[in-house]
Amino acid sequence: MTFLVTGSAGFIGNALAMRLVEEGERVVGLDNLNPYYDVDLKRARLARLSDRARYTHVEASLEDREAVNALFAEHRPARVYHLAAQAGVRYSLTNPHAYVNSNVLGFLNILEACRDQGVEHLIFASSSSVYGANTKMPFSEHDPADHPVSLYAATKKANELMAHAYSHLYGVPATGLRFFTVYGPWGRPDMVLFLFSQAILAGEPIKVFNRGNMRRDFTFIDDVIEGVVRVGARPPEPSETAPGEALDPARSHAPYRLYNIGNNNPVELERFIEVLERKLGREARRELLPIQPGDVPATFADVSDLERDVGFRPATAIEEGVSRFVDWYREYYQV
Repeated sequence: MTFLVTGSAGFIGNALAMRLVEEGERVVGLDNLNPYYDVDLKRARLARLSDRARYTHVEASLEDREAVNALFAEHRPARVYHLAAQAGVRYSLTNPHAYVNSNVLGFLNILEACRDQGVEHLIFASSSSVYGANTKMPFSEHDPADHPVSLYAATKKANELMAHAYSHLYGVPATGLRFFTVYGPWGRPDMVLFLFSQAILAGEPIKVFNRGNMRRDFTFIDDVIEGVVRVGARPPEPSETAPGEALDPARSHAPYRLYNIGNNNPVELERFIEVLERKLGREARRELLPIQPGDVPATFADVSDLERDVGFRPATAIEEGVSRFVDWYREYYQV
């Protein structure tokens, strides 16, 4: 079989492509190498795949319907891991059209291609940000998530609804994965661990939003990939709903499913900074700032469904994950 990984130069997509190739799968990667962050880092990620005979790269944008259709027609992927998107909550406040073009129009092109080619399973990236203004903790896939607080979150919620419509209308088996603050080696430069490490090593202050009163369910990249691979091998089955029974947001009469992938162990931002300080051997200077538009004060994933259905739950401790990131960062940037 051939597996398609969109966003294969991105943080999660590249890690997944590496894992699948190492397991002997034939992988086609799609990425447009957009300059939202350092393109050299994206190219360096792809370089890890360039000498592997089982990997084929296609440089194109999701919005390019002809390019997407041509890719599907040529390679006929049996399984699609759709991880490409315009990422970032704060960037969506100033560049909203980029999110609609990539995350909505681009996803429609993927759905149409999956429908036309009859893929066996579409696995797509959603986000913990869809929980938005929810305050019930931990966040459960079975609770409504109808109050996004950023356009980025709204596009991810739209993806879930679009995928369900295609599952219902055309029988496309689709599973959405709500990722919780993914971090680790080869991570994104706009994420907090990258930003804090860069500032501390440069002797600059770190920007601590909400004056440090934040909790995040930091989830290590290897745990995320293990969850994605296990879910990918298990296409969703329709579930029955009794007459008069309320519909469950996480499952459906259609072949559709939602899962949280989070560490199930939220960490106070101050503790996170202290772990990073110990690993770097330097003390951070903190610039305490108010919470930013689009941010939420806490995230906390209920992963009981993931554990029950695929026998796995993320468990990498923050100390180990931060240590492995810093080791990579020092080596990659020669710091």
